[in-house]
Amino acid sequence: MQAGAKAPDFALPDASGAEVRLSEILAEGPVVLTWYRGGWCPYCNIQLAAYQKILPQIEELGAKLVAVSPELPDKSLSTAEKGGLRFSVLSDVNLVVARDYGLVFELTPEVEALYGEILDIKEFHGAEAATNELPLAATYGIAKDGTVAWAFLDADYTKRAEPRDIIDALDGLE
Repeated sequence: MQAGAKAPDFALPDASGAEVRLSEILAEGPVVLTWYRGGWCPYCNIQLAAYQKILPQIEELGAKLVAVSPELPDKSLSTAEKGGLRFSVLSDVNLVVARDYGLVFELTPEVEALYGEILDIKEFHGAEAATNELPLAATYGIAKDGTVAWAFLDADYTKRAEPRDIIDALDGLE
């Protein structure tokens, strides 16, 4: 997804299991939509903590922050609780929505084996989850009409959208 594209609508469970629909959030104002790989990822936790710090600014600009990962809802709840997150954390088990956004990538067999040595992805992402697929680090500023106004995407999982860039993108967005 790039700026100018129409963001696909979706409904996903939040950390408590309640369904959250993008179009319903957009009815209230712009949305910052960000993907993370899981609470097991240290880069993701740093990203989520940084976004939590700017949440008051995001809300002052009339927007909502929504984070999405392939984690099971109970794992997303743990991530939200550990990080003290006060924004929606949604579960995209099996990367259905991430596929709609073009964000799914396959790990090489070598990297998949390395991951398997240090963590059981199925424990976090569910028994049906592919162990060789993860979402890219992506963050979008979505206008109230559902148009992607700003996009950050990087294949390097260590690079994430900078908080100041998110605030700059939201400034003046309706």
